Amino acid sequence: MIAFLNGKLAHKDPAFVIIECHGVGYRVRISLNTYAKLGKNENVKLHTHLMIKDDSHELFGFFEPQEKVLFQQLIGISGVGGVTALTILSSISPKELYETIESEDVAMLKKVKGIGAKTAGRIILELKGKLVTEDAANAAGRPVNKLRNEAIAGLVGLGLPKAMIEKRVDAILKKAEGELTVSDIIRDALRQG
Repeated sequence: MIAFLNGKLAHKDPAFVIIECHGVGYRVRISLNTYAKLGKNENVKLHTHLMIKDDSHELFGFFEPQEKVLFQQLIGISGVGGVTALTILSSISPKELYETIESEDVAMLKKVKGIGAKTAGRIILELKGKLVTEDAANAAGRPVNKLRNEAIAGLVGLGLPKAMIEKRVDAILKKAEGELTVSDIIRDALRQG
């Protein structure tokens, strides 16, 4: 709903910032990674995720768009809420998180406050092989496939289950002959349903 905020940094705290946009102050929860990248009283752009619950609306903000993607992948896991995902991203860099999940390092995830063995195992199970950060992709020698990610995001936005969509999109990309656009991938995936 609110993809990003671009405005003056009115207040900065390790847990949240207030960004003034056209006379309105938005309180945005941030990770320590984002906190470290923000200056004082400057114009900033934060990529945001709006979380709506029965009793509250919360904005989560990220300096880098990739951190926002990681946050969204984490909150998609049962038992991992916004605060827990933010704690993970504050404790582990995106590259370290990728390496931790790919190497199935439960002990490393358990070091994060609020993460037990069961939750750590669930995070690894659900994200192994699916978590791609730009740093991690470069480290592994794999390019980040923006077409794939955009197509999946579009199809999930239409209400289709992510696991099923990932399989369809991967199959379409595997069989692709020539250049494909995001629209082509989405159209083909919908036809398979």
